[in-house]
Amino acid sequence: MDDLPATPLLDSVSVPADLRRLHPDQLRQLAEELRQEVISAVGTTGGHLGSGLGVVELTTALHYVFDTPRDRLVWDVGHQCYPHKILTGRRDRIRTLRQGGGLSGFTKRSESEYDPFGAAHSSTSISAALGFAVANKLAGKPGKGIAVIGDGAMSAGMAYEAMNNAEQAGNRLVVILNDNDMSIAPPVGGLSAYLSRIVTSREFLGLRELLKRFAKKLPRPFADAARKTDEFARGMTMGGTLFEELGFYYVGPIDGHNLDHLIPVLENVRDAEEGPILVHVVTKKGKGYAPAEAAADKYHGVQKFDVITGTQAKAPPGPPQYQNVFGAALTREAKGDPRICAITAAMPSGTGLDSFARAYPDRFFDTGIAEQHAVTFAAGLAAQGMRPFCAIYSTFLQRAYDQVVHDVAIQNLPVRFAIDRAGLVGADGATHAGSFDVTYLATLPNFVVMAAADEAELVHMTHTCVLHDAGPIAVRYPRGNGTGVALPQVPERLEIGRGRIVREGKKVAILSLGTRLAEALRAADQLEARGLSTTVADLRFVKPLDEALIRRLLTTHEVAVTIEEGSIGGLGAHVLTLASDEGLIDGGLKLRTMRLPDSFQDQDKPELQYAQAGLDAEAIVDTVLKALRHNSTGVTEGARA
Repeated sequence: MDDLPATPLLDSVSVPADLRRLHPDQLRQLAEELRQEVISAVGTTGGHLGSGLGVVELTTALHYVFDTPRDRLVWDVGHQCYPHKILTGRRDRIRTLRQGGGLSGFTKRSESEYDPFGAAHSSTSISAALGFAVANKLAGKPGKGIAVIGDGAMSAGMAYEAMNNAEQAGNRLVVILNDNDMSIAPPVGGLSAYLSRIVTSREFLGLRELLKRFAKKLPRPFADAARKTDEFARGMTMGGTLFEELGFYYVGPIDGHNLDHLIPVLENVRDAEEGPILVHVVTKKGKGYAPAEAAADKYHGVQKFDVITGTQAKAPPGPPQYQNVFGAALTREAKGDPRICAITAAMPSGTGLDSFARAYPDRFFDTGIAEQHAVTFAAGLAAQGMRPFCAIYSTFLQRAYDQVVHDVAIQNLPVRFAIDRAGLVGADGATHAGSFDVTYLATLPNFVVMAAADEAELVHMTHTCVLHDAGPIAVRYPRGNGTGVALPQVPERLEIGRGRIVREGKKVAILSLGTRLAEALRAADQLEARGLSTTVADLRFVKPLDEALIRRLLTTHEVAVTIEEGSIGGLGAHVLTLASDEGLIDGGLKLRTMRLPDSFQDQDKPELQYAQAGLDAEAIVDTVLKALRHNSTGVTEGARA
C-alpha cells in the first residue's frame, strides 16, 4: 500500500482558498505538482522558466499563509508569476501564455483580481505594495501589501526610495526579498531557520518593542548603548542592519524551498503587530528541473522545449539579430578608439554587448537595473572626453527620461544611445514595446535621432555615432533578425540629417523611418501594378529632418505617406509641422501619416501586431488609394480605416 501513488492535489486547487484547505503536510506534494505543470506549460509555449521554478515553494507558501486577494500580493517584474497564475484560477489557460489572445507573461490587473498591480519593469513592487497597505490603513480596512522583489531588482534606487517611506504602513507591509543569486546571503540552514522563527514570534517582537520603549526613557548614553547592543545582536545572526536602518524588521535568510521553514515564519510575520517586515529568502533559479539548473542562464527565457531532454526548439537559420550586429560593429569600432565605452543596465547579452565585454572588459560597464544611473554615468564619461555608448532597450530607457533631458540634452553631452527593441516586440506585449522613443527623444533640443532600416544601415549608424561629438545622438533598431542584406566591410559616416531615395517615382511618395522600409517597398510594387508610380524614401533621421528631401517630395507628388514604428508625435508629426509651417499642403497635396495606434497592443507575433496596427504593405496601399479617392485636399492625420 505504501507504494501506491499519491492522489494528485493540483487538480483540487483552482484558487488560493482551495489551497488553504489543505493540510501543511500536503504542500510539498502540491508544490512538486505545480513545478511539473510550469515545466510542461512553458515547454509548450516558451517564455520565462528559471525564475518561476525558483519561487514554486514561495508562491505556495504565500498563498497558503496570506488571505489573497484581500492581502495584495505584488510580484516585482512578474516574469516569475507563472506558478502564481496557475494557483489563481488560470491553469486552464496557462498554455496560452504570451500568445495572441492568451495570458500575459507578466501580472496584469485586467486579467485577474489576484493581480492587483501590473508589473513588467523592475523595482516597482515595494512602492505599489506600500500604496495598498497605506490605503487600507487610511480606510480602516483589513489587508496587507506584500511585495516579492528579487535581489537584482533591489539594485534600483526606487526600491530604496520606497523602503525609506515604508514605516507609514506599519505591520501592513511585508517585503519578501527573493535572493536567487546568493548575492547577499551566506549559506542558510536549520539554525538560520530556527532563529528566524524565534525572532518573528509574537513573544520576541513584543519583548523587543517593550525594550525599545524602555530604552527611549533612559539617559542618552544608555539609550544609544541599548540600541547598538540590539543592532549588534541582530547583525551577528541576521545581517539585516541596512534594512533595519530603513525602518524594516529584518528576518532571514531562510531557505526558500523548505516549506517547513517558510510556513511558520510567514505565519508569524502575518500575525506580527510590529512592522514593516522584510523576509529574506534564498532560492535557486531553475530549481527542480535538471536542464535549467545546469544551464548558465538557468533557462531564464526559453523557446519551446522538450520536457524530457530540455532541448529547446531552434529557429531556422536566418540573418543575424540586430543586437548582435550592433555589438559586433561597436566592438570593431572600439579596436581603433580607446575612448569608446559601452554601458548597459543588466542586459549585456540582450543588447549584444557581451562580445564587447569579452574584448574590452575594462571599458564595459553593467550598472544592473539602474537606467537612471547608467545615463548619468555615461554623461559623466562624455564630459571627461570619452565616447560612451549607452545601450538600453527602448522601453527601459523611459525610466531614465529625466536624466536624458537634464544630464545629457541640456548640457549637450555626446552620449551615444543604442536603443534596442524599438517598435513592437511580440510575445512580451505592451510593457516591453518600444513605442515612444522617437516621440520622447525627437522633442529634445540638441538631439540627433536615427532609425536603421536594416542591419547594414545599423552598421553605418553605429559608425556615425562614434564620430559625432557635437552632442547626444541615438540610433533605434528592432528586436529580432535583420533582413539579410550584406553587411558593409567598411562602414560609412552618414551625413547628419540626410535621407536617401530608395526608389524613384512620380505620383505617390512613401516616406519611411526604420524597418518599415521593406513593407514600403512591397507597397510600392503593389501600387506600381495599379499604375501608380511610387517613390520610396528612407529618411534615416527624424531629427534633424532632411527638409530639402521632404520639401521636394511633398511638392512633386500627389500623395505623400509617412510610416514609422512609433507612437503619434514622431516622424509624422514632425513632417506635418514642416509642411504646415511652409505651406506645402496649400497646393492640393494629400498628406497622410501612419504610425502605431493610440492604444497598448497585447502580445502576439510581431507580423500580426504590425498588421493589427495598420503598418504593413496592404495598409499602406489602402491608405494611398483612399487618399486618391478623397475629393477634398489637405491633411488627414492617421487616415486608416
